[in-house]
Amino acid sequence: MRDLHSEEAALAALAAEVFDGIRALSPDARGVSRPAFSAVETATLHWLAEFARRNGLHVSQDAGRNLVFCLPQDADAERWVLIGSHVDSVPMGGNYDGLAGVVAGLIVLIRAARTGARFCRPVKCLAMRGEESAWFGACYLGSKMLTGLLPPAELAATHKGDARPLSAHLGDLGIDTAPLSEGRPITDLSRIEAYLELHIEQGPLLVERGLPAAVVSGIRGNFRHREVRCIGQAGHSGAVPRAYRHDPVLAFAELMHRLDDTWDHLLRTGRDLVLTSGIVGTDPAGHAISRIPDSLGFSLDIRSQEVEVLDRMRAYLRAQMDDIARSRGVRFETGPEVAVAPALMDPAITRGLEAAMRARFGDAFTMASGGGHDAAIFAQAGIPSGMVFVRNRNGSHNPDEAMELEDFMVGTAVLSAYLEGNS
Repeated sequence: MRDLHSEEAALAALAAEVFDGIRALSPDARGVSRPAFSAVETATLHWLAEFARRNGLHVSQDAGRNLVFCLPQDADAERWVLIGSHVDSVPMGGNYDGLAGVVAGLIVLIRAARTGARFCRPVKCLAMRGEESAWFGACYLGSKMLTGLLPPAELAATHKGDARPLSAHLGDLGIDTAPLSEGRPITDLSRIEAYLELHIEQGPLLVERGLPAAVVSGIRGNFRHREVRCIGQAGHSGAVPRAYRHDPVLAFAELMHRLDDTWDHLLRTGRDLVLTSGIVGTDPAGHAISRIPDSLGFSLDIRSQEVEVLDRMRAYLRAQMDDIARSRGVRFETGPEVAVAPALMDPAITRGLEAAMRARFGDAFTMASGGGHDAAIFAQAGIPSGMVFVRNRNGSHNPDEAMELEDFMVGTAVLSAYLEGNS
């Protein structure tokens, strides 16, 4: 009889090897930084490729310079189930956001190779580039490229560091941007039967409930403005009475107060919404303690699982900006909007993952995802998709992500059970 406990311990040790190895490749002043489409991201993929080959997996590269792993016997499969996630991170972020999903796919494949388990359908693991919006202002770039859902404006989006467009960075990697400019997929979507993704939870629900993992039912959509500018009029802080001020700081504060009140109302009436302004500031070249600033810049990120709520908030935002502009003598310039529609996970896959979780661990918990994921893009491209969350303390997009390896192994076991038991 196989010693299942020792096999799982050996697999957990392999997972730890990957997490530690990739962390050592991408340190920053705090946490890790793996910029999208960068040399660090490429080095991460090279490390993963060597690890996969050492552990008996077949490795290939797709047209987006992502890596694809599988069992050697499935290298030439006509169709397959894809397990995937991204390897880039936010600046000074945590090591598990994205990477955990790639490592999960690798562990699922290595587990099958070592135990002799058979998947009901061929399985491949995808290590993707470019999911985080921190670098080019738009998210899911890698999966949008694969599925033909990359808008022209995002192909032209500029990098926060060097101000070069995404297309130039892709060209540096030898990626053909012609199909992207035409909105065509750069992979054959008809060969992907389903897409699965494991991800750390980015909120506190699993921690508060004392649960190691959960099945995800759906992913919030969002609309974002990378930089909104509120334009007012500069003046002396002591010399301009309130009635004559055109103060962009107070206009911004009033806008956020109104948005917060509406957020509270929607939650009280059973609707779904979250909103954030994560970047706020006056111009450091001209601001001063004794000066009314002439402008203020800020970002907006508004999310919901409900298309109707997103549409209502888009209209409400514009109406409140117009009203505040009139009353305070300022103007708002929103710049371009970046939007992603909400995505429901495939009901059949969700039920299958729930059944796998119950079979392995006696119970199953299902929840919605507040953060966005590549799974949303594959779902919008018509590929049946499903997700598993793993418990993680301290949120994500920060160096203090705290996923326990034991919980991670629960998530990978759920994926393995589903793939071995569902045709």
